[in-house]
Amino acid sequence: MPISPRLRRHHLLPILLGLACLGAGPVLGGESLPVSAVVHTDSTNGARFDPAEALGAGIDGGAGGAAGRLLTRHNVSAMRSARLTRLTYRLRTELGIENWHWNPEGQWSDPAHQQGYWTSSDRAKKSIRVSWGYKLPRRGDTIDNANDRDYSRLTDGDETSFWKSNPYLDAAFLKDGRPHEQWLLLRFDNPVDIDAVRIAWGTPYAAAYKVQYWSSDNDYGPGAHWITFDHGVLTGGKGGDVLLKLAERPVSVKYLRVLLEQGSQTAPPGARDWRDRAGFAVREIGAGRIGPDGRLVDLVRHAADKTGQTFTHVSSTDPWHRSIDRDPNLEQPGLDRVFRSGLGNGRPILLPVGVLFDTPENAAAALRYVRWRRYPVTQVELGEEPDGQFGNADDYAALYLAWVDRLRPIASAIHFGGPSSQSALSETWLNSDPDRSWNRHFIRALQDRGRLSDLQFYSFEFYPFDDICGDIPAKLIEEDRLMERLMARLTAEGVGPDIPRIITEYGFSAYSGRAMAEMPSALLMANIIGQFLNERGSAAYLFGYGPNVPVNQNMACAGYGNMALHMADRNGQAATPLPSYHTARLLTRDWLMSRGMHQFLPVEMKDGADPAVRLFAIRRPDGKLGLMAINRSPDRTVDLHVMAQGAHGAARPIAGRVKLSLFGPDQYAWIDQGPASRPARSAPPARTSASMGDLNIVLKPMSLAAVIAP
Repeated sequence: MPISPRLRRHHLLPILLGLACLGAGPVLGGESLPVSAVVHTDSTNGARFDPAEALGAGIDGGAGGAAGRLLTRHNVSAMRSARLTRLTYRLRTELGIENWHWNPEGQWSDPAHQQGYWTSSDRAKKSIRVSWGYKLPRRGDTIDNANDRDYSRLTDGDETSFWKSNPYLDAAFLKDGRPHEQWLLLRFDNPVDIDAVRIAWGTPYAAAYKVQYWSSDNDYGPGAHWITFDHGVLTGGKGGDVLLKLAERPVSVKYLRVLLEQGSQTAPPGARDWRDRAGFAVREIGAGRIGPDGRLVDLVRHAADKTGQTFTHVSSTDPWHRSIDRDPNLEQPGLDRVFRSGLGNGRPILLPVGVLFDTPENAAAALRYVRWRRYPVTQVELGEEPDGQFGNADDYAALYLAWVDRLRPIASAIHFGGPSSQSALSETWLNSDPDRSWNRHFIRALQDRGRLSDLQFYSFEFYPFDDICGDIPAKLIEEDRLMERLMARLTAEGVGPDIPRIITEYGFSAYSGRAMAEMPSALLMANIIGQFLNERGSAAYLFGYGPNVPVNQNMACAGYGNMALHMADRNGQAATPLPSYHTARLLTRDWLMSRGMHQFLPVEMKDGADPAVRLFAIRRPDGKLGLMAINRSPDRTVDLHVMAQGAHGAARPIAGRVKLSLFGPDQYAWIDQGPASRPARSAPPARTSASMGDLNIVLKPMSLAAVIAP
């Protein structure tokens, strides 16, 4: 999920159809690049899809009041008019290291103190219109992927607070016979000399553990691995406050890790919940050198602030919290409000449940609730972006299966999937295994347990470019290779053709910039949909369904823009359409029929074809030929000549009455003026029809077209 917050009609561009039988003249405005393509119209092997099932968009959580601003009648109507039929609900709490109270009504495991482990009620006295995230006071991470306003309790300077690992990764819960070692690590801004560590243990503490350092100053250094300090192996631990001499001579360290191997299984006085004794707890950690007085010269910065403390990261976090931990800056639209909004268009909604920072009891209650309400749900996504949060793939796999075991008896017909990976190309972070593929580790963990069949769909996010400066047209062409590599790698890693692949979020980048609000966003959207579905993807959900305002996050060169179908006015309501909206309409209204099975046809680009040109061909349910052509060149007009070839015989001209829709710079342009950036013009695709004897599609630079032919 990205970090982003997430004069209607002008003159129409004349559509130039080269009519060979009439001897069409040259293209106005200069010489064009001739490109030829042949569509093999009798093929029956191409990927098949139903737009009503394959095309969708997602809504997400946000700051306080976001749900009310988003789900107005006006906004819902504007979003639905894009005709992206399917809806996915995104879970921002999972990115913010927060627990999701999807129903404000529910029960605490320690109701007397309004704290512990929360389970929302599977019934409701009134409609759930908004829900909230709750911060986790046993958090160990300095940063998160959502609001990023909290901090690690390991280096906060307060020894009454502590980090605790997730009890659901303890053998007492999993019972799979597999150890799930946990860990905490420190990352120094620059390498420092370390020969000692101080650990103030909480309860439960580690009875056996190792203190290690990374062999490289680089996160992913080739051949890098964890090295245990000479005196870094500890057994028979008793907890308390421990100062350990790790080496006779200081070692230069950038990353330091405490690998927690065996827990004490002890609990604080008066504790009765099994989760209180499961896992590991640490109140504070320091590292540095032993001084002449025998005390630690601590090089760790301790502060109750993410910018002031030494960066800390942990393997997992205990979802224990209190009623006072509700985060007013992270709310989710209420389930009833979402399902009754009309955004689902009567189709099943892809529903998430929390995993990394939640409990299986809470997830099970959510599933019982939607069944009680008789809401249409056929797919449930477990967790969100475990790879992007540097989680251990084997840990996530164990939790995934534990959740499936709790959820399947409630709804055996529902398909469960995940991991909603930040990228299907993610690499494991600071892992000694030479195989750094996060996804391969996840799939292997399921296979080793004989349970790959429990992954009933594979979900991932696709934001191909972190850097949205520089040569944007070149990046659009590069996306072809990225998608090809991604799909091939999934197959090689065990996500076979029997496991549906779903892009649960896609867009230009996880960071905002002008490219998201200019023509490149239109070309990228069209190409992602065409390429992914052509390569037998199951469904793709656009991120940026609701209206938004232009922002810039961390690259001044990127300018201002955002992922959205519409510009938002001062009240957060949909105003001027952006390129994604016009593209969605071109695809769903002009290229495709609203429903029914469509089949891709092979396209053969002839010698000399420019890589900036893409052509996708489909056979529609009405028997007509649908073409989508894209010109990603910033300065060359393309004259695309398209022929048809059956199973036998030579290629022949495409003749008859043709409908053509074109969207390009003549319809749309963006004014980049910082926060005041806005469209200079925003017209819908130009549409025309004509009878012809030969089909030529003239595409100006940075434009796309849809053609319907007999």
